[in-house]
Order: sequence, then C-alpha cells, then structure tokens
Amino acid sequence: MTNFLETKTGKPLSSGRNHPIGATLCGDGVNFSIFSRHATKVWLLLFNKPDAGKPTDIIPLHCYGRFVWHVFVHAVKAGQLYGYKVEGEFNPANGHRFNSNKLLIDPYAKAVTHKAVNREGLLFGYDRRSTRLDLSLDSRDDSALVPKSIVIDDSFDWEDDIPPEIPFEKLIIYEAHLKGFTKHPSSGVKYPGTFLGFIEKIPYLKDLGVNVVELLPVQEFYVEDFLTGKGLTNYWGYNTICYFAPESSYSTGQYPGCQVNEFKMLVKALHKAGIEIILDVVYNHSGEGSELGPTLSFRGIDNKTYYLHYGDGEEPERRYTNITGCGNTINFGNPYVVRMVMDSLRYWVTTMKVDGFRFDLASVMGKEKGTFKPNAQFFNTILQDPVLCKTKLIAEPWDLQTNEVGNFPIEWSEWNSWFRDAMRRFGKGDGGLIREVAQRITGSADLFAVDGRHTCNSINFITCHDGFTLHDLVSYDHKHNEENMEDSRDGSNENHSWNCGEEGVTEDLEVNQLRLKIVKNHLCHLLLSTGAPMLLAGDEFLRTQKGNNNTYCHDSELNWIDWDFSREGTGLIGFVKKLIVLVKQYTVFQRLYISGEKALTVHNLPGVAWYGRNLNSPDWNNFEERLLCCEFKSRPENSRFFLILNGGWYSERITLPLNSHSGKWHTIIDTSLPQGEDFVEPGRNTPLVGCSYPANPRSTVLLIELR
Repeated sequence: MTNFLETKTGKPLSSGRNHPIGATLCGDGVNFSIFSRHATKVWLLLFNKPDAGKPTDIIPLHCYGRFVWHVFVHAVKAGQLYGYKVEGEFNPANGHRFNSNKLLIDPYAKAVTHKAVNREGLLFGYDRRSTRLDLSLDSRDDSALVPKSIVIDDSFDWEDDIPPEIPFEKLIIYEAHLKGFTKHPSSGVKYPGTFLGFIEKIPYLKDLGVNVVELLPVQEFYVEDFLTGKGLTNYWGYNTICYFAPESSYSTGQYPGCQVNEFKMLVKALHKAGIEIILDVVYNHSGEGSELGPTLSFRGIDNKTYYLHYGDGEEPERRYTNITGCGNTINFGNPYVVRMVMDSLRYWVTTMKVDGFRFDLASVMGKEKGTFKPNAQFFNTILQDPVLCKTKLIAEPWDLQTNEVGNFPIEWSEWNSWFRDAMRRFGKGDGGLIREVAQRITGSADLFAVDGRHTCNSINFITCHDGFTLHDLVSYDHKHNEENMEDSRDGSNENHSWNCGEEGVTEDLEVNQLRLKIVKNHLCHLLLSTGAPMLLAGDEFLRTQKGNNNTYCHDSELNWIDWDFSREGTGLIGFVKKLIVLVKQYTVFQRLYISGEKALTVHNLPGVAWYGRNLNSPDWNNFEERLLCCEFKSRPENSRFFLILNGGWYSERITLPLNSHSGKWHTIIDTSLPQGEDFVEPGRNTPLVGCSYPANPRSTVLLIELR
C-alpha cells in the first residue's frame, strides 16, 4: 500500500481496501471503510476520549469505485475511538440530507462508547411542532455528544463452546428483556441489568426447563427526544442505530467496548447450560426516526440509499415511507443495504455465536414494490447463505399494512397471532371456537402444513412483551396505560382479556382462585399444543404490569422482574416445571406434521381423534359450544393421552375412550384441583374408576393410559 499522507499526530496512512466494510484490525493498524454512493467527501475522525469535541486526527478517505470510501491508518490499535463526517448535497426534497457538521456512527461499528440519549435537547433533532424545519441545514456541531465508534479486537477464549443445536420440535422458548431480568434489587446479582447479571440467573432458567432464551433487542439503540422530554425512555430497544454493536448500557462499563466480551461471556454460559440464545433484531427501521429526527448515522452517510422515501410535487423524496410505525423504513430494495444486514447477521452468528434471530416486523423485509413476496430478495439471500441458512429464523409476520402469518418461506418459523387470539378468547369463555382451537393446539395445519412446512413453523404464544402479562390477562378487562402519558391511546384495544369479575388487584378469594385456574389453563394450552411454545419471562410466577399493555417506555419496576414474586409463586412455578418435563418426556407433544400430497386439516391429522362429551363427534358449528376433547397417540413411547378442554361455566361428565388391553386411565393434570393435586406425574397417580371423568367448569384435564 502506498503512503499518501501523514496525519498531524504522525500516524502514517495508506490507501487501504474497500473490503471488508467497517474498522478491521490488520497487522500494524486498522483498515477503515464505509459505503456512501452519493457523498462527495468523507473524513475519518479519531478521538482520545468519549466526550471529546475535538478529534486528534481528521483523515480524508478516498473512493476508487464501488462507492466504498477507505483508508488504512497505521499504529492504531483496538480501543481506538472514531467517527465519520460526510459531505454531499443537502437537498431533502430529493432525498439528500448530507450535513458535515454532524459526527456519524459507523454503521459497521462493533461497539460505541455510550448510549445516544437526547436529554434536554443535547442531541439535535428538529422542533416537532414544525413540519418544515427539516428543510433548513442544522449547523451545530455535535461531536462532543454523539457516541464514538470503537475499534474492537474480535479475539475471545470460547474454550470448548458447542452450540446446543436443539431441534425446533424440542424448543421451549423464554422471551426476556436483558436488563429487566436482573435490574430489580430483588435479583441479588452483582451487576444488575447487564449481560453479566443475566449469567447469574442461568441456573434458574435451567431448573425451570426452558432451553432457548429469546432476548428483546440488544443491538445498540437510540432513545428518542419525545420520550425523554416526558421523563420516559425507550426501554424495549426497538430503535436500533448500530446493527453490529451490543447495547452499551447493558455492560458493566469497566472499559470502553467491554460490552462485546461480556455479551460473548453470556452466550458461552448459556451454551454451557444447554440453552440457546435468539436475538430479537430490528432491521425494518432505524432509530433516526422520521425526517424530523436526529442525524446519527445512516441519514448523514447516504439517506437516499438507506431509507425508503415518498413525496409528490416539488418534494418527491423528502419524507420517509413509514410502514413500520416508527418514522422510517429501511430500503431492502438496495443491494448495499441488504449486504449490510447480511454482514450483521453473519457477524452475530460467526463472531458472537448466537443461535438465531427473531425479526421484528419481518414482513417489511419481504416487500418489493409494496407487495409482500415469500421469494423476496432478502429471503432468498438468507436461504443461499451457508452460515445463516443453518440458524433459527423467526418472523414477526406483520407490519402496519398486512399480517402475513403462514406466508413466509419454509425455512422460517412465525409468531402465530392466530394461536394467541383463539386461545385467549377460549380461555375467557367465548363460544363457537372449538374448530379453531382444534387447529391451534395441533399445530395450525391450516396455516403451515403447505409447501413442505411443518407444525414447528408455528411459534405458539399466549403473551409476549407487547401486551398484557399472563397475570394481567386474567385481571383486567381494559388496558391501563395512563403512565405512558398518551391518554391511553397507545397499546392494543383488542386484548381478549377478562378480569374474572373485578378489575385489577383484589382480595376476593373466589376471584383469585378463578384467575389462577385460567392461568393454568393457558399454560396447558401453550405447552401441550403442537408447535414451538414461547413463555413470557415472569409469567411462571404471575408478574404484573398493573394493566399496562404497552410498557415500552418504562425503565422502572413496572417492567423489571420482581424476584420476590418468584418466591411467593413457587406453586405455579412448580406447575410450569412439571408441564415442561412432561412435554420433553413424550414425543406426542413434539409432533412434526409434514404436508404431502394430501392437505392436512383438523380432521385428518395422524394419531389425533376429536370427541364431544360422549365420544361423539364435536359439534363444530355450534356457537355455544365450549367443550372439546382430543385423543393423542404416540408410537415411540406407545403412549396414549386424552385431553379435555372445558371452557364453559358448568361441570361436564365426559365419557372416556375404551382402554386398550390391561390399560387404565390416570389423571395427570386437572387445573380445577388444589395445588399439589392439580398435577401428578405419570406413575404417581392411581387409576381412574369407571368410564367417565367429571370435568369441572373452566378447567383443563389431561389423562394418560398406563398399563
């Protein structure tokens, strides 16, 4: 490489290379490269401390084609702080928003120095009361305020780390917020709210029986000014500004960039415990918001490339297309954008060793010219990638415009909102649902058993981070989002919840007993159903958000896991543990119905038989019907189960199928019975006498035939 310039501190420079993009340690220095199709000049700024306003070095980059600007800086080591400034046309009407006054985060940065938070207007955006201010150039320099990117050494002692590679049909997913899992004082961990703090709770997860942790976003995210002005914050983290960097606020802060090694320590510890890690990732939009948001990275590097735009008249590309509801939409029609996302995903798999991804608003990434396509460029790119095609890919299959449940490529699994809504409604006592309930508990063949897909394409869930907790689902008829300061306009109005007779917390014993019974019903519906179950963290001991179904903005005890509740709720935790053990023990609960020439429906699933009260066929079309019985057979263990779902208000005498030779029906689960009697492990129960079973109101019963 030919030396063409000396920096003012004496560091020799060479031309460098256009690949790989990012800051890459190599020999005696670092290769810096960044993509910008429309820039006219790009500068690399080096800093000696995170809050420095003046750089130690300002280094011009050069572009020799392919729109990648690059330079090699000798004598630079891991830990070096840097950022970019980019010059180009400022013409918002035509999609260009270059502003060389703004320090920009490297889109490929593997760590940043601190969180980007707009407190008291310190990070510059535009006055949201005006819709025209974005047309004027903001001349304020924000170098002292914007997080600096950090050069990272990827080396790490993984020891003998081996990914668990758990088959989809054996997954028990546990969705958790990294910070909220240990931030509460009751967690008792050394580093609350951090990657290292989470490690201390792994024994709890292993004892519970879950084998996959799905973490809400842990890529570096921005906190919007409209929240900080209200004393709120972006707690969930669906506001990414750097797709390669672990969230800096989840680290111990012991040294710049420590979040990288601390995240790796978490992955290694989870794998050692036999637990996989799936990351919730947000590639559909960035944290820069609408045209009135701050310029932190993509907007200032090449706004026209990274975002989708729309407009009319004299401003054809001024505004952002906003099918995400978050102000902007990433442009997956551009190959360089797809390349960045692919590079990011591969980095998290190969260098950080995660096991898979849950894609927020994944339908956005499958839209081409406004229409969702299962064979969209992005999906096909992942399919042919030798690294990513082996990972677990989970879609949130909807956005503001469409819900594409069941329409993703066969390699993808999907959050099944149909399961959620049907089981919530059945759980609260709605009638006329038994046909759909039958579909949902046997893997939603109507949605997924086509084109080679199987039941584990369905991620079953009753609750998730977005909405009521399981406790609140049975305790509130309506959302209570007053603390969000939006007059409760936010959050879903269709929760399919029921307060069991009294809104909120109550001392009424009968109400609380009914709530607990319905909670156990929901847990049975979730874990005994065919597909991959996902449990929301804290639901196993009735964590509450006080009726708030949209807690995205609260970094407080409203969201943090209160571990004192886990000690109080040991009875329910024990129930969940036994359920998970049962599901893992019998393959009948791990079925993969593969579609073939004959389309699978609720009526022809192998090893499944449906009944009404007296071994008759269910009255599928009766709007008042709230009872459904199902017989499962499993060849490997030669096991036979009978499931009774009584969602009605009355007791039902259920006729049982005839036993096979020398077999007897035994009760495993009856959610209407007191704690200690509601779940009896197979082999520890006595055989039933007679040929019928009394199913109490609003109960779930599971019987097993034993010889």
